[in-house]
Amino acid sequence: MEALLRSCRVPALGARHGGARARHGGTAGRARRLLLSQLFQPLALPTGGQAGSEGRPGEPSCRSQRLMLQAGLIHPTSPGCYCYLPPTVRAMEKLIKLMDQEMQAVGGQKLNLPSLCSAELWRASGRWDQMGPELFRLLDRHKHGYCLGPTHEELVTALVASQSGLSYKQLPLRLYQVTRKFRDEPKPRFGLLRSREFYMKDMYTFDSSEEAARHTYEQVCAAYCRLFTHLGLPFVKVRAATGSIGGSTSHEFQLPADIGEDRLLLCPQGHFAANVETLNTEQTSCPECGEKLSETKGIEVGHTFYLGTKYSSVANAVFSSAENRPQLAEMGCYGLGVTRILAASIEVLSSEDSIRWPSLIAPYQLCFIPPKRGSREEEEGAALLEQVYDELAQALPQLAGDAVLDDRSQLTIGKRLKDAQRLGYPYVVVAGKRVCEDPPVFEVWDQNAGKVLFLTKEGVIELLSEVQVP
Repeated sequence: MEALLRSCRVPALGARHGGARARHGGTAGRARRLLLSQLFQPLALPTGGQAGSEGRPGEPSCRSQRLMLQAGLIHPTSPGCYCYLPPTVRAMEKLIKLMDQEMQAVGGQKLNLPSLCSAELWRASGRWDQMGPELFRLLDRHKHGYCLGPTHEELVTALVASQSGLSYKQLPLRLYQVTRKFRDEPKPRFGLLRSREFYMKDMYTFDSSEEAARHTYEQVCAAYCRLFTHLGLPFVKVRAATGSIGGSTSHEFQLPADIGEDRLLLCPQGHFAANVETLNTEQTSCPECGEKLSETKGIEVGHTFYLGTKYSSVANAVFSSAENRPQLAEMGCYGLGVTRILAASIEVLSSEDSIRWPSLIAPYQLCFIPPKRGSREEEEGAALLEQVYDELAQALPQLAGDAVLDDRSQLTIGKRLKDAQRLGYPYVVVAGKRVCEDPPVFEVWDQNAGKVLFLTKEGVIELLSEVQVP
């Protein structure tokens, strides 16, 4: 036994991780460096006249799809289905963290519901037939029917209905999740903007009265407005149809874009905004101020519904009122397209050849570019840049995992800088010709502001101290 214990003894920390540190450019007491060459981000950036990756043959393309494929953010597997590669997952996690903050600020409690939903629940609500071929349906080995949930009104209402002792004192109840959803799109297109498998944040609320439920509705809509404002996205909130989800009141949150699939009518003074599908006749002037309405296209990134008792009446989701009588809960549901927001942000903020992220959710906040191998600045410049990297990680630990070192030193600075611009790092720090001055001066490219600054090491750290991360 003693011999066995000796053979299984854990090696010293330095011995066990020494290889990993060397591989990632780190040593004891120094920040672990993220090297671009070792990130799983298969780039297909165009060179010269090349068009770059366009996705699956015959699939309609758009700016965000093309840029995400070229940047190694997504990889197509079948029509409407994609692998989300590590940088995209980082952006998603940051976006979800912001959503969590907003949902919990309005009393949201996070849960997780099954993707497999019983056909019985959907038949009871009438949506099993209403949804038609867009619903992915399957049978298990016992011939029981299920669908892959595109949304979860039935399931969450059944969950609440199963709580027989629910009291009005426990309301409002605001439950939400962030999960994969499924929709059998007849013609998936535009990458993550219209896919068959996607991520959504969906909240379901239960209130004691219509008045309370409408107050919840306004609170959640305000939280959505804060989120999109925080992200710096040019959104509009428009009156919308309730569609297959139902209810009596609905709004969409749209990002105006030429490739959008929704037609919107907007008052130039901001008094009126609607999806044209909500209008019985072609309306040309604002009902509030009489101004001529302008038409634009939009990408839907959020949708809210006041449901009333549409689902609670079917599932008998009741609570005990103050008079100790059973009463149906008044409901609402609220969706945000997580992966669609990522793609739509790139669609509306980027140029034709360079990604621009909302700064808060960029996969990485900054990229360091050392001198080209064999250049006059190589030895001194590389050491100085690594010193900035390490001191930045110590001074601003929140950015320690958000900095990438482009170690492809066989390429020129210009080529790597162009790649960095295409990949959308908000900040790029370059050890160029002035790095050999006394004191050393670095080029700092502020991509979203479109400007370049020349700063000392202290100036770089001071500038980046203002960078926000979720």
